Amino acid sequence: MTSRMASSESKKNLEAEEMFVTGGLKSLLPHVLRRIIRCNRLSISNTSGMAEGYKQANVVILHKSLADDFEKFCHANAGPLPLLCRSKPGDWKCPSLSGDSDIRTDCLQYRIYEHGACTGTLKSLKEYSEQLKDMVTFYLGCSFSFEKAVQNAGIPVRNVEQKCNVSMYKTAVPCYGVSTFCCNLVVTMRPIPESKLEAAVLATSELKEAHGAPIHVGDPGLLGIQDLSKPDYGDPVHLHPGDIPVFWACGVTGVEAVINCRAPLAFTHSPGCMFITDLKNDNVTVRSSKEVPQVHCVSQDPLHYSIVSAEAAQKIKNLETLIGIDPGDRGIIHLLRQDELLKACLSISHARSVLITTGFPTHFTYEPPEENDGPPGALAIAAILQALEKEVAIVTDQRAMNLNKKIIEEAVQLGILKRPVPLLSYQKESADSALMFLCENGNPGRPRFDHLVAIERAGMAADGNYYNARKVNIKHLVDPIDELFLAAQTIPGVATTGVGDGGNELGMGKVKDTVKKHIKNGDVIACDVEADFTIVAGVSNWGGYAIACALYILSTCEIHDRYLRKAVGFPQISKKMGWLSALPSVTKEEKLLKTLVRHGVRSGKTASLEMEVDGLPFYDTHSVMIEKLLQEVQRGLS
Repeated sequence: MTSRMASSESKKNLEAEEMFVTGGLKSLLPHVLRRIIRCNRLSISNTSGMAEGYKQANVVILHKSLADDFEKFCHANAGPLPLLCRSKPGDWKCPSLSGDSDIRTDCLQYRIYEHGACTGTLKSLKEYSEQLKDMVTFYLGCSFSFEKAVQNAGIPVRNVEQKCNVSMYKTAVPCYGVSTFCCNLVVTMRPIPESKLEAAVLATSELKEAHGAPIHVGDPGLLGIQDLSKPDYGDPVHLHPGDIPVFWACGVTGVEAVINCRAPLAFTHSPGCMFITDLKNDNVTVRSSKEVPQVHCVSQDPLHYSIVSAEAAQKIKNLETLIGIDPGDRGIIHLLRQDELLKACLSISHARSVLITTGFPTHFTYEPPEENDGPPGALAIAAILQALEKEVAIVTDQRAMNLNKKIIEEAVQLGILKRPVPLLSYQKESADSALMFLCENGNPGRPRFDHLVAIERAGMAADGNYYNARKVNIKHLVDPIDELFLAAQTIPGVATTGVGDGGNELGMGKVKDTVKKHIKNGDVIACDVEADFTIVAGVSNWGGYAIACALYILSTCEIHDRYLRKAVGFPQISKKMGWLSALPSVTKEEKLLKTLVRHGVRSGKTASLEMEVDGLPFYDTHSVMIEKLLQEVQRGLS
C-alpha cells in the first residue's frame, strides 16, 4: 500500500511538471503547486502568474516575543501588510489558508535575517525546526493575488508577459511605526496603458487582502524612486509606449521592517517567492458610488494622477454648477470650464504648502481702493488649509499690507482662521526675483509652495497693463504678482489655480479668447496670464467657498484619503469635525463682510459700503449661496 501511494504521488508530480512544461502552471491548483515546490522541482524565480485566481501570501517569521508588536504594525499599515493569518508559536501549518501546508518548505525560496542582516537564502527551513518552535508566522496578502482580476478586466500584466518577477522599490514614504518596527513603504510597479488606468484601479480597489487600489499613479520621483530600471527587489519591467507606471503597496514592506528591528533571527519569503493559499479571490461587486473610484490627471510635469470616489467627484461637480450662475449677466456662462474645480482641488489636496493671492484695486479714487470680492474667498481657502494642517501664506500688494494684516487679525478673532496667516509681498528686483521668491535659493528643485491660488486678483492684460471692468488702467496700484504664476509654469510640481468672475483676473488667460468675445470690454481687459486650473464663478468669493467645500469633501472621501496617505497609517476621518468647523458659514461671512465695510473695503460694482458684494446683497444672495454649498457638502452624510 505504501509503495502504491508513493507511486501515485510521484505520478501526480510528473503530471504537474508536464503541465508546467506545456504552459499550464498558471492553472494548477494550489495544493499541487505547493507539493511541487516542497519537492524542490521548479526552476523558476517567482510565483507571479501561478494558480490564477488564488490568494498568495508574503511570509514573515519572528520570535514570539515580537509577534504582538508586529501584528499592531500590520494593522497600522494595512495597505502594504494586510494580515491574512497569524500562527501560534511553532505551528508550521495554517488550516485557515491551506489544508496540507508546511511553512518550512512551501515557499520557493526563503531569506534568513540575523540582527537585521540577510545572511543567506534557503530552499527549506527544516534545519531550523528547533528555533521555529518559538517563532510565529505571519501570512500577509500579496498583489500577485489580483493579477487574474486585472487580466479579466482586459489589462495586460507586463511582468507576466515578459516572464519576469514584478519590480519592487523602496520609497521615501514612512510607515506608521510601532515599537521597534519602523520602515519606509515598499511598492510594486506595474505598467498600465493610460486608457486602462481607471479599469486597473477598479479591478483592485476592493481586493483589500491583495493590497487594494494603487497608492500612486505617475512619476516615480514623487515616491522618492529615482530609477525604474533599478528595482530594489525583483526584476526591471519594461513599459510599452503609452504605459503609465502604477504603484501598489507591497508586502515586502514587512521584510524592511524585519531588517530595521534587528531581531537576532527572522525568516521571510524571498521577494516574489510567495506562499500559495487555497483561498480564492472573492468576486467583489462594487455597490455604491462611494466605493467606485475615478482617476483624474492633476499634473503633467511631473506626471501625477489622483484617485477619488465617484460620489465625491459628483458632489464637487455639483458645487461647480452652483457657483456657475451669472447673477450680474456679464456673460460668464461662456467662460465656464467643466471639472476645473475638481481637478484644482485634487491638486491642492496633494499640496504641502499653498500660496494665495487676492486684491483687486478697482476703486482707484478711494482709499483703500480694494473691493470686497476676493478677501473672503481667500480666507475661506486659508481656513480649510489650516484645518487640513497644510502650510498656507498670502501674498498681496505692498501698499495693502497693513489693511490685510488687520483683516487677518480680525479673522482670527472672529474664529474664521485658527491662527494668523503669514502675509508676504513681492517686488521685481531682478530677472530671477520670482524664482527666488518661490524656491529656496532660486532652486526649482526646492519649491517653497506646491500650489498657487489667485482669487479675484487683478490680472495683467496682453499690453502689460491691469484693467478694471470699466477699462480703466490701474497698473500703478498693482504689484507684479503675475510673475509668480508665470515662473510657476517653469517649476516642476508647482501648480496654479485662478478664480475669477469677469475674465480680467489673474489666471483667466486660459479663457482669454472667450473673454474677448463675450465679456464687455474683453478685448482690452482680458487677463493674458494662464493658470493650470481656471475656476469661474458668478462671484469670485463663491469660488473660494466652493474650493473650501471641495477640499472638505475630498478629505472625507475614504478612497481619496487612503490614496493621500499611501495606505499607511490610519484614516484621518476622526478629524472631520475640525474640518467641518473650518468651512465658511453665513454667520462667519456676515461678520467678515462687516469687518471689511468698517475698514472701507467697498462693493466692486457700486463702490457701496453696504452689506453687499459686486452689487449683490449679502442677505438673500450671498447667504443663500453659502447655505446651498454647505447643503451639498452634507448631502448624503450620516
